[in-house]
Amino acid sequence: MQIREASEADWPSIWPFLGEIVRAGETYTYDRDLSEEDARSMWMIPSPGRTVVAVEEDGTVLGTAKMNPNHMGGASHIASASFMVDAAHSGRGTGRALGEHVIAWAREQGYRAIQFNAVVETNSRAVALWQSLGFEIMTTLPEGFRHPTEGFVGLHIMYRQL
Repeated sequence: MQIREASEADWPSIWPFLGEIVRAGETYTYDRDLSEEDARSMWMIPSPGRTVVAVEEDGTVLGTAKMNPNHMGGASHIASASFMVDAAHSGRGTGRALGEHVIAWAREQGYRAIQFNAVVETNSRAVALWQSLGFEIMTTLPEGFRHPTEGFVGLHIMYRQL
């Protein structure tokens, strides 16, 4: 697996699984009716952010991540990131590889920490992955997320100092 900068040419491979994940409404706070155009502008972010893809040797896109300052101004020293892995390729270490890549990128860019603002507590695989990579649950907003089948569930804020 290789992780490289995403290009506009990657978008047709990203959108099908990104759109599916968003429409499911189980793990992201995005509008479930998010249009492809809005998704592209939200995901394929400009500098100082960065969007990457994890690809197989044959070029198949397995997953993607976007990373950026969590806030501007006086809080711009804290990074944030979002991740999407194609369900057809889950369980193969793509999320972990992307997570490790983001941590290395944030460190190289001089960020002091990484904060995830909204990790849905029922997304147990993601929570376990982030904890295994050194992230802590700082707090949970009770009933902060309306899950389509679980009802109102907590929304974790997770943090990792660099």
